[in-house]
Amino acid sequence: MDKTDNIGLLRNLSALVDFSNLINSSLDINFILNNILLTCMGKFHTTKGLIVLFDREGKPYINLSKGFLNAPEIPEDLNTNDEALDNFIQTCQFSIRKEINSTTGAIGVIFLGRKLTGKEYDKTDLEFLSTIINIGATAIENSLTVEELKRVNRELDSKVNQLSSLFDLSKEFSGLLKIETIGKLLAFSLIGQMTVSEFAIVICSGEKYRILETKYDRNKIALFLDKCDAGKINTVITKGQFTEELTPLTELGVELIAPMQIKGETKGLIMLGERKNRKKYEQTDIEFISSLGSIAIISIENALLFETALEKQRMEKDLETARTIQKNLLPKSIPKFDTIEIAAYNESAKIVGGDYFDVIKLDEDNVLIAIADVSGKGVPASLLMANLQAFLKTICKMKLPLDKATNLINDLIAENTTMGNYVTFFWSVFNTESKELTYVNAGHNPPFLIRDGKITKLKKGGMIIGFLPTTIPYESETVKLQKGDYLILYTDGITEAMDKDNKEFTDEKFEKLVCSLNEESPYEAMKIIKKSIDEHVKGAEQSDDLTYIVAKVLK
Repeated sequence: MDKTDNIGLLRNLSALVDFSNLINSSLDINFILNNILLTCMGKFHTTKGLIVLFDREGKPYINLSKGFLNAPEIPEDLNTNDEALDNFIQTCQFSIRKEINSTTGAIGVIFLGRKLTGKEYDKTDLEFLSTIINIGATAIENSLTVEELKRVNRELDSKVNQLSSLFDLSKEFSGLLKIETIGKLLAFSLIGQMTVSEFAIVICSGEKYRILETKYDRNKIALFLDKCDAGKINTVITKGQFTEELTPLTELGVELIAPMQIKGETKGLIMLGERKNRKKYEQTDIEFISSLGSIAIISIENALLFETALEKQRMEKDLETARTIQKNLLPKSIPKFDTIEIAAYNESAKIVGGDYFDVIKLDEDNVLIAIADVSGKGVPASLLMANLQAFLKTICKMKLPLDKATNLINDLIAENTTMGNYVTFFWSVFNTESKELTYVNAGHNPPFLIRDGKITKLKKGGMIIGFLPTTIPYESETVKLQKGDYLILYTDGITEAMDKDNKEFTDEKFEKLVCSLNEESPYEAMKIIKKSIDEHVKGAEQSDDLTYIVAKVLK
């Protein structure tokens, strides 16, 4: 390297040091950009230059140009549209373009025109330009950061008092669980902070609403809410922005409507009238009202949830009592006999259910075995089941033939149910001496009489119970049982038990299962059936009540 090159390098280095000291001596963005541009134009002997800074969305928001009679118009998509960039460079006759990068990425670009000498920018020029831009980028970033901090500080200072008030109020609201008290606290806070004398506070859910507090005519507010879907108001609206739909509120003197929202969903409205000091609602006032409304509506929702939880707790307690009562309606123990052994299983899908079974010792020689499935689930089904149990217990004492007794039960149930409710019902009387089983099937799943691995279905009877008064009398049938015979009564909760893929247990699978019974006792058979159902559903939620009775003739 010769002496001349060394001198040139030293001059460049000295110029860069002076340039760095100069632009880092100030935090004024215009001063920094002006010196970057002038340095580049002086170094490269060009007559025009432009620096553009972009915001986070890539749109130009600061630009400085030199060498133009009229400052060039910067396209908004200059940083995102290659075609716009090419057209801009061609129109302005720029020879070079260089991005300005900070630690966070590209923040701008510098454009330079042709050299006065007509020469092209060589490698040394580009390296020098890159160095200038790198030094300048740091100064630009520092300036922008300081400006942003100043702006944020100004905003923070203006909100300190409001935040302090909101913090104190939030502690007050958080300790309240009565909606009326929350409404009054919100009203007093608005009166004190906004100096208003007329206001309304409304909570809403869908088309339902509730006026918590108001100094307006309550009937007129209610009339407006009946016509307007309050839940659709999702932004603060001032008087000048009122639509035709909101005209009635103008007549009342409402100046501002602020929605109270949770996760973007409007749960209530704050309506405020003119302030006593005649001042307009400024942006900081609107922000305060919105924040206060958000705090209040969360407390209101918590209070509503608390009320719902208390009501649910009361209902659950009542249902638990109903469950206990219903369990007491079912046999606490199964009578024992020498010639027949009986086992039964019952499990409700809900807290209370609609399945019913009974095993009643009528006398020394006769036992009644009954099973029923009430339409529906839950409380309505359980009430109808209780009626059926009461009628059955009463009619048993009348010692009527089974078919005639069924006619009577049907008429009684039909009188005490609404249209559409019904019961599938099967009952039978087994004579322990003669081993004869007399039964009536009123629309129930036909019980199985299993002998030597083969099924006989007990279908004789008539229509379901309770749907219509008896028009066609029920019929009974008597069958002779033998030692080793199984009698299996069940509700459709077994065959329709579903796994997580909604596949049913099915009649075919159940029939195959019970046909495999041989030497098992009724209790063992009951466990086999339950295990098979559990393996099928594999932890899926129980879809229906499960009830079945297994009886086996011993001798």
